[in-house]
Amino acid sequence: MLLRLPNVVARRMFIILVLMVIVGLFYIYSSENKYHSCFMEGQVLATQEALTADGETNLLDDVLQADSKPSPGNSIFFHETSCRLSENRQLETLKVTARQACAIESAAMHNPNFQVFVLFAGPTYRISNNNSHPQPLVEAILSYSNVHLRRLNLESYASGTPMEEWLKDGRLSRSKYLFSHISDFLRYLTLYRYGGLYLDMDVVVLRNMEKVPPNYTGAESNTHLAAGVMNLAATGFGHEIAASCLRDFQHNFNGEDWGNNGPGVITRVAQKICGTKDIALMQEDPKRCMGFKVFGRGAFYAVPWKRWRDFFEPEKLEQTMARCKDSYVVHVWNKHSSKLPIKQGSKNAYALYAEQNCPRSYKAAGEYF
Repeated sequence: MLLRLPNVVARRMFIILVLMVIVGLFYIYSSENKYHSCFMEGQVLATQEALTADGETNLLDDVLQADSKPSPGNSIFFHETSCRLSENRQLETLKVTARQACAIESAAMHNPNFQVFVLFAGPTYRISNNNSHPQPLVEAILSYSNVHLRRLNLESYASGTPMEEWLKDGRLSRSKYLFSHISDFLRYLTLYRYGGLYLDMDVVVLRNMEKVPPNYTGAESNTHLAAGVMNLAATGFGHEIAASCLRDFQHNFNGEDWGNNGPGVITRVAQKICGTKDIALMQEDPKRCMGFKVFGRGAFYAVPWKRWRDFFEPEKLEQTMARCKDSYVVHVWNKHSSKLPIKQGSKNAYALYAEQNCPRSYKAAGEYF
């Protein structure tokens, strides 16, 4: 049909089409760049805020510069990677959700000899000293002496590591799942820097994990390991595994695939270490994996993501508690469950786990948890 139109009309239509494509690509790039710059600007904003501080705020210390740093191999790490830079480029008051606070508190309560570091990427949050704006959830987690809140800047955090040059090429900033993939990026980088135990923010720790030998992760299914609970030693074999994870992250990074750069990384690395793709065989034959432990699903993911509602349904209480009776950690799959609030005193598994394992956060949450 286009061929029958006068040449001038055809050319105009073609030019309009090209311009529409250019505008669309520019919009996508601008959106990506907006969010990526949000993560990269934290250091600058922190410096500006520090120069004008009036005593009403406490800026979070940079994890690389703070006096109290993570103890290699003996620390627990959480990452907060949502980015809430205000329109006028002001730092916001630090906030955590009730369920994030529960994860942090449960880790601190059950592991008193480990230091728990919560690393905030993106803008540098601040804690208000103003009593007119109480922060009961922040106060609840900071009531534990082994909890430390820190900020990090992506560029400086990657500096001096195998990821320094890779970060500069922009592939991460162009990811379709930017927040998730920055979280993936940071968990492997943190384990490379410090070793220790990484935990997702949507877990509840049920027991002490200080005596569990290092170098382990858990199976999520018959085909994949998960990246929500991982422990690596700071030196030796554990550090070699962390380095392998960073190499895999670089070589196989795919910004179009949500799971490729998180569980995909540790799954591929474990397959190489263990010489098999058979998850069951990894668990049955510890010698095969040269000391790298692959826990069965019951340890960390007893309730699979497709059954996440079991944590919230009163009629599934006994069944869920029985399923998780030998678990170190329960994972409540925040991607699916975050929009489902539970009322204080509810008779479901998650409410009971919270009441028992993060009592201060559960109380501070108010009517709904």
